[in-house]
Amino acid sequence: MSDQIKFIVDNLNKEPFRKNYNLITFDSLEPMQLLQVLNDVLAEIDPKQVVDIREEMPEQTTKRMLSLLGILKYKPPGNATDMSTFRQGLVIGSKPVIYPVLHWLLQRTNELKKRAYLARFLIKLEVPSEFLQDETVADTNKQYEELMEAFKTLHKECEQLKTSGFSTAEIRRDISAMEEEKDQLIKRVERLKKRVETVQNHQRMLKIARQLRVEKEREEFLAQQKQEQKNQLFHAVQRLQRVQNQLKSMRHAAADAKPESLMKRLEEEIKFNSYMVTEKFPKELESKKKELHFLQQVVSEPAMGHSDLLELESKINEINTQINQLIEKKMMRNEPIEGKLSLYRQQASIISRKKEAKAEELQEAKEKLANLEREVSVKTNQTREFDGTEVLKGDEFKRYVSKLRSKSTVFKKKHQIIAEFKAEFGLLQRTEELLKQRHENIQHQLVKKLNSLVSEKKSALAPVIKELRQLRQKCQEVRGLREECLQEESRYHYTNCMIKNLEIQLRRATDEMKAYVSSDQQEKRKAIRQQYTKNIAEQENLGKKLREKQKAVRESHGPNMKQAKMWRDFEQLMECKKQCFLKQQSQTPMGQVIQEGGEDRLVL
Repeated sequence: MSDQIKFIVDNLNKEPFRKNYNLITFDSLEPMQLLQVLNDVLAEIDPKQVVDIREEMPEQTTKRMLSLLGILKYKPPGNATDMSTFRQGLVIGSKPVIYPVLHWLLQRTNELKKRAYLARFLIKLEVPSEFLQDETVADTNKQYEELMEAFKTLHKECEQLKTSGFSTAEIRRDISAMEEEKDQLIKRVERLKKRVETVQNHQRMLKIARQLRVEKEREEFLAQQKQEQKNQLFHAVQRLQRVQNQLKSMRHAAADAKPESLMKRLEEEIKFNSYMVTEKFPKELESKKKELHFLQQVVSEPAMGHSDLLELESKINEINTQINQLIEKKMMRNEPIEGKLSLYRQQASIISRKKEAKAEELQEAKEKLANLEREVSVKTNQTREFDGTEVLKGDEFKRYVSKLRSKSTVFKKKHQIIAEFKAEFGLLQRTEELLKQRHENIQHQLVKKLNSLVSEKKSALAPVIKELRQLRQKCQEVRGLREECLQEESRYHYTNCMIKNLEIQLRRATDEMKAYVSSDQQEKRKAIRQQYTKNIAEQENLGKKLREKQKAVRESHGPNMKQAKMWRDFEQLMECKKQCFLKQQSQTPMGQVIQEGGEDRLVL
């Protein structure tokens, strides 16, 4: 909590707030002052929140802050019951409620400014369906939705331009450099063409060079196949050595081991192998297949430009925002069963990851052990060779020297081939760069064409937009006059209704006055005053009777309660006797009970 307060104080002392607080003064703020600080932070995010809360009702302040926090997607800690506590704390300016809100707002002020700005244009106003039956309202609503979509598109393009990092000066420098390089390459190609044309049989030599390139590509393909076969052979040898080492270790372990330990070891090895075969290897195979499929799709698709990458990035950002919104909705529901299941799923995933990590460690340890055993066998063979061989002499030494010379010539040839490959690689790399530059030039030309088309469309739509603005102004005037007419009509109907109500009330008052002033007793009885007087007298008599009845009930309450208690005790006593009688009847008779003189005797 202290770190949270320190963070809040540090940020409030900076621009644009400049509050000059310390930890003591900030913690000693009154609830109203704390609410004003929160309102100042919200006003920095949304300028429409600039309000002095002393001049505003608490309900309005709470409603306004909750609305903005909902737009900013602030999620209070806790469940639905804590949500009501959060609202009450916001009304009274409670520190445990205000401090987390301030900490959350000050952590992401720039992001929340952008969200509040977008909310002004992207929060859709819900129009009731009965109002949409009107053509004017429906057309206006349709225009409103179209303008919202247009704003979304323009905002995305603006963000893309801000994050693209391109500048016109850099683009112009790159274009001028590429044009100079293009001119140099054209001159160089022309010089090479003139030099080749002076050579005899240059067409035949070009044909031979093409054949040489084809043969080199074929040689490279064969070398790649040879390397793959070597790798397969190497893996097969490793597998064989591993199996041999396992067999040796099993024989060594079986020589001085008990059957129980062997069975236990075999069971552990079977469990490990079954886990590797049924769980680990299929997952790895599936992931490799997905990766291969993805790479094949990437290879099959055409080359992507910078605009395509920006479009993909925007789609990724949209999907990420949708995912975050779904996660927030799911968290807002706060289902306890789902929370428990997510906890169990998280624990299961942690255990599975630990299991996979331990399996990989065990597999690496086994491979390391196999490599060490292989190195030990190689070293033992080398020591055996060193100990059992003799120094070369005479003809054997000459044969060794001639073999060495032949290997050196083969090495020189291979080295020369490698140098040729390097030169060919450099040429191909340069060709790739030229093709990339050409591709970029084509893209720039396309961009220029598209910009010109856009400018033409804008110029063509300019008069239409101007005419549309005039029509909108006229439409607004007509709408204002129609609303004024409706208001006057409703005011007229309201006035007529009030006049009729007043006439009815005046008529009733006149009738009442006539009946009250009249000398006829029958007419006086019809007066409302006489009826109310009669009802009041009847109610007073009824109240008097009820008070007398209440007094009688109070006087008889004690004896009645005592009598009821005695009756319940009697009923309990009879029930006890009944139970005793039933218990006596259920027992096996051992004799006869005789009653004499008020006493019971048992005769066996």
